[in-house]
Amino acid sequence: MEIIGKVSKGSKMDQIYIPKNRAGLAIGDYVVVKPLEGKKPIEKFYFYGIKGVEPIKLGIIKDIMRIIEKNIESYGNLIVTGSFLDEGFHFNDLDLIFVAENEIKTNIVKKEIKEKTGIQAHILTLNNKSLVRGLEVDPLYQMMLSRCIVSNRLVFKAKHRVDYKLLDLHLLKSKTLIDNFDFLSGNEKYDLVRNMLAIWLYMNGKKVNKEIVDREIKKSLGLNDINKLKQNMVDKKIFLKKYKLMYDKVFAKILRGIESGAKQE
Repeated sequence: MEIIGKVSKGSKMDQIYIPKNRAGLAIGDYVVVKPLEGKKPIEKFYFYGIKGVEPIKLGIIKDIMRIIEKNIESYGNLIVTGSFLDEGFHFNDLDLIFVAENEIKTNIVKKEIKEKTGIQAHILTLNNKSLVRGLEVDPLYQMMLSRCIVSNRLVFKAKHRVDYKLLDLHLLKSKTLIDNFDFLSGNEKYDLVRNMLAIWLYMNGKKVNKEIVDREIKKSLGLNDINKLKQNMVDKKIFLKKYKLMYDKVFAKILRGIESGAKQE
């Protein structure tokens, strides 16, 4: 393995800094220092909402970065998010968001990531304007960026705006839990519940991230342990009764918002 660092000037000795979150090179290891030739690499990542990830995942991210650098000439930023960043090595997906003003062909990247890591990556490309707008009106964007790893620092200001018609479309996704409870896995149920409660928090002007939404799931649905939902161990009758009540509550608030907006127009 190798880690790229940059020589910095020190008061008594020059030094090379390497990230604390790294896969390998323990304190006390002897290393070889030599000039790097060729294309300038991505030197470090920036962590938002997480302190770090397991070394094996960090190694996967570095492999993905190398694939991207090889196949994509330029982009503004790369955001790594999704359940891949959750603790442990059981994750459903790896979400990659390219922030770029130019068109990016991602098919080659997706194919090579699958071949080299065995992971199916979900890739989204947005320009900076679309990303900021998404953060303003869409709780799912807030969820994604509340915990992420990026290639460059995130610098933007997004105002909180509620688009009730957009939230109505998002909430429709969570209705499938009621109609298809017996056919969904525990993780699928959790995703649909999280979607509904993220919308509820967002409409009420609350911050939306994984920890806050999980607390709201416990509070609103009377769950002591979220893992019971993820592992498909909740009592169907009791759970669906509480879920339907919460769904109707969220839906009613969205309808009031849509009606209020129509009257103002």
